[in-house]
Amino acid sequence: MRRWRWVLIVLGVLVVIVLAAGLFIGLQIRRAWPTTNGEIQVAGLRTPVTVIRDKMGVAHIYAQDSHDLFFAQGYVTAQDRFWQMEFWRRVGSGRLSEILGESALANDRFIRTLGWRQSAERDLDLLDAEARAALEAYADGVNAYLAQRRGRLGLEFTILGLTGVKYDPDPWSPVDTLTWAKVMAWDLGGNMRGELERARLSALLPPDLLADYFLPYPADRPVMVPTEVRWGPQDGPALAQLSELAAQITTLGDGPWLGSNNWVISGDKTATGLPLLANDPHLGIQMPSIWYEIGLHCEGNCPYDVVGYSFAGMPGVVVGHNGRIAWGVTNVGPDVQDLYVQKVNPANPDQVEYQGRWVDMEIRYETIRVAGRDEPVVIKVRSTRHGPIINDVLHGPDDK
Repeated sequence: MRRWRWVLIVLGVLVVIVLAAGLFIGLQIRRAWPTTNGEIQVAGLRTPVTVIRDKMGVAHIYAQDSHDLFFAQGYVTAQDRFWQMEFWRRVGSGRLSEILGESALANDRFIRTLGWRQSAERDLDLLDAEARAALEAYADGVNAYLAQRRGRLGLEFTILGLTGVKYDPDPWSPVDTLTWAKVMAWDLGGNMRGELERARLSALLPPDLLADYFLPYPADRPVMVPTEVRWGPQDGPALAQLSELAAQITTLGDGPWLGSNNWVISGDKTATGLPLLANDPHLGIQMPSIWYEIGLHCEGNCPYDVVGYSFAGMPGVVVGHNGRIAWGVTNVGPDVQDLYVQKVNPANPDQVEYQGRWVDMEIRYETIRVAGRDEPVVIKVRSTRHGPIINDVLHGPDDK
C-alpha cells in the first residue's frame, strides 16, 4: 500500500512538472503573437491607422498618407516576423557569429570581406527623397514595436537565451533593409561559381577541351579583363576552396532546378475578357516563408493601393497587384559577378599592379564577435579598384 502511495506521489509530481512546462512553453510561444483586436497606442503615427487581418491572417493596412502606411507596415511586419528580420540583417551584415558561434564564422568572414553592409550604406546615400522617406518610416514602425515589446520578443529569443546568448536587438535602420537587398542580389546572381569552375578546369585542360565544356565567349563582344591570364595546376587547390566557399554562402536555397517562370494569357482568350498573369519565383523553401503577404491601402493623400508579397524587413510590395495591373519577377541568370586576377607586389603585399605601376590597396579591419569566444576575430580586408581580395578569406592577407 505504501509503495502505491509513493507511485501516486511521483506520478503527481511528474504531471505537475509536465503541466508547468507546457504552460511555460505555451506562454513563451503566445507572448509574441500580434494584437489583432482592439486598439494600440503607438508613438510616431500622424493619424489613426486601421489594420484588418483577413481569415488567413494577412494584414491589410489603411492609412491617410505614405508615412503612416509604411510606418504601420514596419510595425505589423515586426509583430509577425521580427526574428526573421533580425536573422536576415545579421546574415547581410556578417554578424551571425555573435549569436550562433563558430558555425557561422566562415560565412561572416566572407560577407565582411565582400562588404555588403558598406555597399548598402553607400546605396542609401544615392536614394531619392521618396525612397528614403519610405525606408525611414518603415524603420520607425519597427522600432516602435521593439520599444513596446522589449524583453518579450518571442520564443526564438528565449531559446537563444537558454544557450547563453542574451541581448537586446539593435534599432532597425534603413541600411538594414538595404542589406537584405544585397543578400538577394548575391543569391540571384550566382555566376561567380561558374567562373571559378571554368578557372579550375582551365588549369587542367587544354583550350580545345575546355571549349567543348564551356562555350567560348563570342569574339564580337567586349572583353572586361585581359585575355592573357592563364591558370596553372598550382592554382587548383585555392580555386577549389573558393568554389566550395561560394557554394556555401546561400540564404535562399540552391539546387539544379532552382529558377523562376511567368506567363500571361491575353484577355482575348479568357472568360472574363481580362488578362491573366501567373508568376512563380522559385526561391528556396524556408520556414517562415521568404515572402510576407500584405495589403497596403491609402485612404487619403497617398498613391498606394496594392496587395501582394514583400520581404520581411522591406517596405512596399515586390510582387502583387493593384486595381488595374498585376506584376511579377523572374530571374534569368544574369552575369553580374566578375572575378579579376590581381598581381601583388612581391615587395609589398598591400599593393597591386595597375596600368604598369604599383598602387596601394584600400585596407580596413573587420571585428567579428563570436559567441563562446572571449576575444573577437579581427580580419584584414584588402580592396582594389576591382573589389576585395576574396582569397584572403581562405588564407589571410599575410599568409604565404
